[in-house]
Amino acid sequence: MTTPSACRLLCLFLAGSLFQLAGSIARAQWTPATPEELSMTSQPEVPGAAAVYLDREETTEDRLHMFSIYVRLKVLTDTGKSFANVELQYTRFHDDTRFSGYTIEDVQGRTIHPDGTIIPLTGKPFEKLVEATHGAKVMAKVFTMPDVTVGSILEYRYKLRYDYSAFEAPVWLIQSDLWTRRAHFIWKPVDLSSITLVDSRDQISNKISWASILPHGTEVVAVHMPGAEVLELKAHDVPPVPVEDYMPPISNFSYRVHFYYTGYHSSDEFWKGEGKYWAKTQDRFIGPGPVVIAAVKDIVSPSDTLDQKLGKLYAAVMKLENTRYTREHTTAEEKAQGLKEVRTTDDIWTRKRGSDDQITGLFVAMARAAGFKAYLGAVTNRERNLFTKSYLSLNQLDDDLAIVSVDGKDRVFDPGTRFCPYGHLAWQHTFTTGLRQTENGSDLFTTPAEPFSFSRIQRVADLTVNSDGTFSGALLMTYIGDPAISWRHRLLEGDSASLVREITTSVEHLVPPGVEVKVTAIDKANDYEQPLVVTLSVKGTLGSLTGKRILIPGDIFEANTKPTFLHDKREIPVYFEHPQVIRDAVRVKFPATFSVESLPGADKSTMEKSIAYSLAAESTPNSFTVHRDYVLSEIIYEPTQYPDLRAFFAKMESKDKESVVLTAASAAAAKPTPSGN
Repeated sequence: MTTPSACRLLCLFLAGSLFQLAGSIARAQWTPATPEELSMTSQPEVPGAAAVYLDREETTEDRLHMFSIYVRLKVLTDTGKSFANVELQYTRFHDDTRFSGYTIEDVQGRTIHPDGTIIPLTGKPFEKLVEATHGAKVMAKVFTMPDVTVGSILEYRYKLRYDYSAFEAPVWLIQSDLWTRRAHFIWKPVDLSSITLVDSRDQISNKISWASILPHGTEVVAVHMPGAEVLELKAHDVPPVPVEDYMPPISNFSYRVHFYYTGYHSSDEFWKGEGKYWAKTQDRFIGPGPVVIAAVKDIVSPSDTLDQKLGKLYAAVMKLENTRYTREHTTAEEKAQGLKEVRTTDDIWTRKRGSDDQITGLFVAMARAAGFKAYLGAVTNRERNLFTKSYLSLNQLDDDLAIVSVDGKDRVFDPGTRFCPYGHLAWQHTFTTGLRQTENGSDLFTTPAEPFSFSRIQRVADLTVNSDGTFSGALLMTYIGDPAISWRHRLLEGDSASLVREITTSVEHLVPPGVEVKVTAIDKANDYEQPLVVTLSVKGTLGSLTGKRILIPGDIFEANTKPTFLHDKREIPVYFEHPQVIRDAVRVKFPATFSVESLPGADKSTMEKSIAYSLAAESTPNSFTVHRDYVLSEIIYEPTQYPDLRAFFAKMESKDKESVVLTAASAAAAKPTPSGN
């Protein structure tokens, strides 16, 4: 569900480091640098920071269809000099005849040295294509600020224009990747007269409203400026966006304001009213029409059970080309093939291809044709965002799902996600909220979570170690659920050779340095209902020699891992993508001239019944085996839980590093072998 507003917000997130969260406003004059700004070498609140924003300003002018951007940035370290390379991204929408969307104009800039010397930007920015997909091109204006040194102030401005008729309600990104001393945002709507302005939680407004996360003491205000009434926000000393491992989508936690136009008086009224219109619009596309009805009669049998019917329909749409993972076909291509404009699901079945949302709509149509009560749902993809009820915009609904009533119980399906197994949801679509059709209109709904047993990684090593510590053997990696979906999508995005390279690299990051890894087979790469199985050969040096002893990692798959949580404190929740199970079995044979001196001790531990870990080892006269299980059943841990979570992972990771000690026969004779258990 892509709109110009959504694409602009996406471009802001995809932009280069300097543009990514830069503020904006065009000025007639540059801002004179103060002596303190020229001489400053650090910002006390962020010791060691590469740079800070001195000013970030943005003005939105509806009548001109324009955003004016102005940036002043102080370079504090050698690393900060990289901010001289500016990449300003924007989106151009296209069909076969014309482009529309955004353009960047009037780029101006200058560099100010610590001694006050000014070097103007004279080079002309060049334009490059960043990405082309789904009827749009992400472009960039790229330029380099002149003669930048440590201590320089970078100052530049530009205009971002859009050429479609609708007015663009702005998104003010108050927080950035750097400390911001001053931020100033202005919106000049076409007409602010007789408008009630109420900040959001459950907002009430005649026309303009907003959802916001703001620093204490900062607010959006209506002010009078020459010739207009405008909305304005000023902020000072804004800290950078937290950068921590396992973060939820930062858009739900960083300071920002989402504006929108609305005629509704409450969020409940909005979702009910807009949802009813949305549901009717979707039904016009879904149908089903005569082509889909005829196809369903050929696919299912009257003797099939309800589940068998749905399974056959799901398999049928999964065979279609999903252009989200391949490419969109132009109108010219489709005309050459005798195909008309897509209007209904009949057209998708005729083409045997469609976008992810179109394929989901087709599955709903087929389910209806087979006699089911079936509905469409649109949800927020939680890889990118979390649903906010008070943000009154359909733009936050990213992806479509199918909801089918089976024996009076609703089941949710994900046919638009290529390779998602029948009856399951990709993790991005679990435990998220959106809008769904109902028998009488629409309603908000929340998708179910998948159990931890759905996403599993099973890692088996069968190795033989020599007396000098070298080894050889095989690894068997089995991916089930979300891990399998992820790898299969990489195959769609590349080819078999690139998939082999990526899997090889991922395993190299697990095993000890210097181990040679080679993929020998990939099975069931396209069979989404089966586990993805990868076989690899490995050889190299597994253990370290100390006299007549060999120290071998107990679990080769955990030998190269780094600590998960390094920081003592946590500001925002820990956010894992999905529940999962990882099960390891490492079997190592060794020469008869060696014996086991010690094994890792057994361990079983849990945290709040949401994480479980176990390690066990056993040996025979010529081999040892280590079993490791890790189960994660929850995905969100609040900052108050962080100390316990960090302690649990630290203990687990310490246990994972324990080694097996093998002793040569002469040394073993002098010292009995302990059980290790």
